[in-house]
Amino acid sequence: MKLHVLPISANSHGCLAIIKHLSLESSVTIVNAMGKTRTPEFIAMNPAHCCPTLQFSDDSAIWESSAVMRFLCNKFDEKGELYPREDLEQRGKIDMVLDWRNSTFYPDLFHIVYMMFGVDVDEDMAKQQFKKLMEVHFPMIESSFLNGKKFCYSDTPTIADLSLGPLMTLLKGRKKFWEKVPEGIKEYYERVLEAFPGMMEYVKLLDDKALSYDGPGADAEP
Repeated sequence: MKLHVLPISANSHGCLAIIKHLSLESSVTIVNAMGKTRTPEFIAMNPAHCCPTLQFSDDSAIWESSAVMRFLCNKFDEKGELYPREDLEQRGKIDMVLDWRNSTFYPDLFHIVYMMFGVDVDEDMAKQQFKKLMEVHFPMIESSFLNGKKFCYSDTPTIADLSLGPLMTLLKGRKKFWEKVPEGIKEYYERVLEAFPGMMEYVKLLDDKALSYDGPGADAEP
């Protein structure tokens, strides 16, 4: 199998963390897809031309970060460390966080963060989206998903945390926005990074980009 990733992308970081954490390098080859996702070969494999993409031996593939993480755990995580096998209630809670991250939380980052990648964003929308993070999403994470635990519904990390935690790096691109992020969220983010040191070489790529960003919106007030 081959795992096609964009090394700088927070969407790839969770999958990369699993490869490193479970020592899967001999089973899954990591491929840097930067600049290759619009090639005919890649589109033939994945018409959505996105990463991460997990390519199988027959050249079929699955994509979407949550689907790839679930597959990797189902196939390789025999103890259910990162995605429980026997505890279906816990598994359901993890699935809920994964779906919430993709359908609710991630879309509300668009205008806040994607100017770092040359995308035109709306500054008024950035403020509105950050207001929603502060008033709705961050309280949801702290009071419901964490609720006194170190990680989402658990005191040990799972793929729910690998999906949600790395996204926080993106917020550092707007320095004054990052300053306002609740300390509980920042502490949770740091716990996720500390739990998966194998992904830090990739997280650092995004962290460096965000911290050095000085383009439009970098110094905007939230």
